[in-house]
Amino acid sequence: MHINDLLHDVGAVIATLAIAGIGAWGALALWFKWSASRASTVTSVLLWLAWWLAVLIALWGGHALAALCAGVVGCAGFLWWWSSLKPSNDHIWNDDVARLLSGEVNGDVVTLINLRDFEWRTRTDYVLCWQTRNVDLQRLRTLDLILSYWAGPAIAHTLVSFGFDDGEQVVFSVEIRRQKGALFSEIGGFFRLYELSIVAATERDVIRVRTNVRGEDDYLYRIRMPRDAMRELFLAYIDAANRLVETPRFYNTVTANCTTIIYQMVSRIVGRLPLSHRLLLSGYLPEYLYALGALDQRYPLSELRALGRLRERAQAADQSAAFSADIRLGIPALPEDVPAT
Repeated sequence: MHINDLLHDVGAVIATLAIAGIGAWGALALWFKWSASRASTVTSVLLWLAWWLAVLIALWGGHALAALCAGVVGCAGFLWWWSSLKPSNDHIWNDDVARLLSGEVNGDVVTLINLRDFEWRTRTDYVLCWQTRNVDLQRLRTLDLILSYWAGPAIAHTLVSFGFDDGEQVVFSVEIRRQKGALFSEIGGFFRLYELSIVAATERDVIRVRTNVRGEDDYLYRIRMPRDAMRELFLAYIDAANRLVETPRFYNTVTANCTTIIYQMVSRIVGRLPLSHRLLLSGYLPEYLYALGALDQRYPLSELRALGRLRERAQAADQSAAFSADIRLGIPALPEDVPAT
């Protein structure tokens, strides 16, 4: 085979794969985001796929220029539609994300507005409770990471809990903001299906609903971090939450999720952290943190995991007024070797 023919065939194969990828990705985007009726959605997906099938037929029929022009037109039309999709705070939301967190900072005192403290009985039966609470950052002492496993060992939801010297814990959770009645879709997170929200909650709300109501498997890891960095991270959450009030943002399964948002905030505070697949496969985040020295190095990671398992403790502490203290029984405190600068 002549070298030019070989290059032509290789180029055609690469173009075919690119066209197939664009067609598949666009079809999924239309399926999840087309806002008209289901019949209209199906029609739009079929027309989109038919367009790219025609591009492929033109390409393999020897009409490369026509295929290129049609491909450019198709991409331009899609990008115009895609760019018209804007996040909004003006929907009817699920009760657990109905209110947006905001914070007011006055020196060391932060006023948390819309801190969640629900009493969960079942997934659908709960008592709503939104609070305004003041916390003093001079009393901030500990930082804990909680991973809640709900879909196998690779996937976990990431929670960050700040502890104060009076025993109070404030947990931040980066979550999708689902509209009332909307179902959750892992794939939909790639296609601007949900807005982003930052929830601040009590541990008895946000951990208990996972361990005691949903049956998820939660693990707590104590994080080694200087107190000035803890303070900056707390304020970074407040800043991010306030910005979402003013400028809503789409959740994204890769770039704006419960782990990557934390990574971005911490990187701005302590310096650039290494990238790792564990930031996406968040169930393996403890291995990443242990390698960085952010977890208690006195114990092997397997032992930290066993010591930090929360489900049985949380179920036993179900109605306890000292829920946060009870779920930490048996989890060793960090040694005092991290400077409280």
